[in-house]
Amino acid sequence: MRILLIEDELPAARQLGKLLQLARPGCQLLDTLDSVESAVRWLRAFPAPDLVFMDIQIADGLSFDIFRQVEVPAPVIFTTAFDQYAVQAFKVNAVDYLLKPVDPEELGKALEKVENRRVSPGIDMGLIERLFKKDAYKDRFLVKTGQQMSFLLSTDIAFFRSADGLTQAFTFSGKKYFVEHTLEELERLLDPRDYFRISRGMCIRLNAIGKIAPHLNGRLKLETNPPAPEEVFVSRERAGDFKSWLGG
Repeated sequence: MRILLIEDELPAARQLGKLLQLARPGCQLLDTLDSVESAVRWLRAFPAPDLVFMDIQIADGLSFDIFRQVEVPAPVIFTTAFDQYAVQAFKVNAVDYLLKPVDPEELGKALEKVENRRVSPGIDMGLIERLFKKDAYKDRFLVKTGQQMSFLLSTDIAFFRSADGLTQAFTFSGKKYFVEHTLEELERLLDPRDYFRISRGMCIRLNAIGKIAPHLNGRLKLETNPPAPEEVFVSRERAGDFKSWLGG
């Protein structure tokens, strides 16, 4: 197997090279590149490798920029220090990943996927860019408390509730604030990995969900943390999508 490394941290590149030699003694490490520019130049000049390892953040930008400039006709395994939630996207996108520091056992599993042709060279760049674009989703909300104004972080909001034409944000600490956005607007503004609109009147954060139980007419009944002002149900129309969302 002919392998190309794109990694700007020399110690990390050396360690990955050693692990690869141990895992696959017959593999050939073609080169180690540390930038988007050098990777594009190499891929234009040489035959395609059998496999590419790419760090996400490299010397002159993000490795995603490589795909905008040149075709990468080989399976790609990203090495990354990004959190697990973002990393899950690579599974959906049929691209594998390794968290740093690279674990030898996980490396072996990733190599097996490549050898069994279970890693696709096709990459949905739009999906990946949306996941790693820091300002893609709203992370704070301006609220008014008495005569003063402050802000809420979205991570502090357990659920949004619509009542009497107004939208309320309930925090994990049990406080309630009014926000200017409708639930329809919030569906577009909030990260869909974290929030789900369970009914016409409520949008809930994943870690605010306690118990889930089947209910009448195909609905699901939820217990929330903090407790909601009234009983909380996932509507029958949204129950199937809700279950899929829970599964990631």
